[in-house]
Amino acid sequence: MFCQKCGAEIANDAKMCSNCGALQGNAKFCQHCGEAIDADCVVCPRCGKQVQQLKQEQSQPQVVINNTNTNTVNASANANAGGGPMGRPKNKWVALCLCIFLGMLGAHKFYEGRVGMGILYLFTGGLFAIGIIIDVISILAKPNPYYVY
Repeated sequence: MFCQKCGAEIANDAKMCSNCGALQGNAKFCQHCGEAIDADCVVCPRCGKQVQQLKQEQSQPQVVINNTNTNTVNASANANAGGGPMGRPKNKWVALCLCIFLGMLGAHKFYEGRVGMGILYLFTGGLFAIGIIIDVISILAKPNPYYVY
């Protein structure tokens, strides 16, 4: 193969003439390291930096934010998602009052959405009152609000 500019003989896979430095065929220079690269390259194989923007085949989806009634939107999103990634928020003081006054019936467990444990507390009298004592201590140690999964 011969150089298109000076006519010197060059290798078939060469991108640049060693005699005059002219680019051969379909080639360009990297703007970061100066290496001769193929014209279709998006990332330079020598330095690894991006030399041109990626071609976007499809248009990007548009995000529309509607702030007209955020309380309703957020409440319905939390209801549909089960309270979000942290679980369902519960008030510590409501759970504590239910545990102290109706703990034998398992009311605090039903409040948390733990129906199975609520039924167990209902039939065993709050796990023979030992479960109620443990639950009072554990509820007092929780932050307000706490989250139930």
